[in-house]
Amino acid sequence: MPITTEDTLRWLHQVAVVLHENREFLTQLDSPIGDADHGINMDRGFQAVIDKLPTVAGMDIGSILKMVGTTLVSTVGGASGPLYGTAFLRAGMANVGKHELHGADVVGMLEAALEGIKARGKAVPGEKTMVDALTPAMLAAKEAQHLGLSQLLRQTSEAAEKGMKATIPLLAKKGRASYLGERSIGHQDPGATSSWLILKALADTCG
Repeated sequence: MPITTEDTLRWLHQVAVVLHENREFLTQLDSPIGDADHGINMDRGFQAVIDKLPTVAGMDIGSILKMVGTTLVSTVGGASGPLYGTAFLRAGMANVGKHELHGADVVGMLEAALEGIKARGKAVPGEKTMVDALTPAMLAAKEAQHLGLSQLLRQTSEAAEKGMKATIPLLAKKGRASYLGERSIGHQDPGATSSWLILKALADTCG
C-alpha cells in the first residue's frame, strides 16, 4: 500500500504529538552541548505546522511537505529551522504533484531531504549532527526497496535510531556543540534524535 495524502497528514500530526511528548527530553539533550532549546523549538514549529494542515488537506504530497518546510523556517529558532525547513522543502520538491508515494518515492524524498541538509549545514557523517541519523536511514531505505513499503519504513527508522545512538561517542565538529571540543563526547546529538523521532513516526503511521 502506498503512502497517501491522508497518510502524510496523519504522519505530520503524529510528528507534532511525538515532538511535544519529547520536548523536555530533546531540551535535556541540548542542554550540555547546545542552547537548551531544541525541544522547545521543534515543538513550536510542528504545532505551527498542525495549525496549517487544514489549509493543505486537499493538496498533493509535495505541496504539503513544502508547506511544512516554509513553516519550520519561519517558526523554529536556531539552526534547526533552516535545516529542517530545507529538508522538507527539498522533500516536497521531489514529490510535486504526487498523491501517492511508493518505495522509490520515499527513497527520493529522503535523498532530497538529506542533500538539502548537507548543503545548508555543510555537515558530513561523523560530525555529530542529524546527518549521522539521516544518512544510514536513507541508505537503509535504498537497500529495502524490494521488501515493500512497510519493511522499508521500519528498517529506515531502525537505521536512524542506530545512527542517533552512534553520535554519543563522537566529537562534535559543527554548530554550537563544536565549541565544547572534547566535552561534546558522551552526549547524544539532539538533532539526530529529533530526526529519528520524525522517521519513527513515519514508520508508525504509514508502515
